[in-house]
Amino acid sequence: MDDIKIDKIIRTRRRTFALEIKSDASLIVRAPEHASYETIQKIVYKKRFWISEKQKLAKEKYKKTDQKEFVNGEGFLYLGNIYKLFITDKTYPPIIFDNNSFILSSEYVENAREVFIGWYKKQAYSKISERVARYSSSSGIKYNKINITNAQKRWGSCSIKGNLNFSWRLIMAPLKVIDYVVVHELAHIEERNHSRKFWDKVKIMLPDYKKHKNWLKENEYLFFF
Repeated sequence: MDDIKIDKIIRTRRRTFALEIKSDASLIVRAPEHASYETIQKIVYKKRFWISEKQKLAKEKYKKTDQKEFVNGEGFLYLGNIYKLFITDKTYPPIIFDNNSFILSSEYVENAREVFIGWYKKQAYSKISERVARYSSSSGIKYNKINITNAQKRWGSCSIKGNLNFSWRLIMAPLKVIDYVVVHELAHIEERNHSRKFWDKVKIMLPDYKKHKNWLKENEYLFFF
């Protein structure tokens, strides 16, 4: 049983076990609060063939993720759509988005990755702040402040003080998927777990949240940059 690596165990008040294979092939186990590690290992061992197959598929999917070269015509995600990159010799700001394409000044090609990340972070803060304010107003749930992070495996989080943290990579997702992560974290301000009450709050704010939750789970590998 020791050859099956468990990357993370999440203990809650749930009564059942759940296994999840993330886009990077890591294994997450959700277990009842008082379940012993030995019991968890037995569950994992029993599902070892399923785990192996899912991890294999995740690794194959991840390999297909584009390694960005920052060349003319290359596609970049923004709000769920792919836009082509064009490099210009003109003296522009480092990068411009004109709603049809990205335009990168040739002076910044060597630092293109940093330029893109900086642009994504700025857009993420602006757009996510707007969505948080909207759902905070409609739900009456108050928050403290918003932070944009470099997280690769955690799209959002909520601190005890009511601070909401979001990965800049989220700006690559469709707006409704961003909304799902936003309402998820807002709901955590009042419900610190994933209880029935928590999901009821999420559903009130975003009735079709399950569709967007599933989209994120299936496509998160696209956001590795």
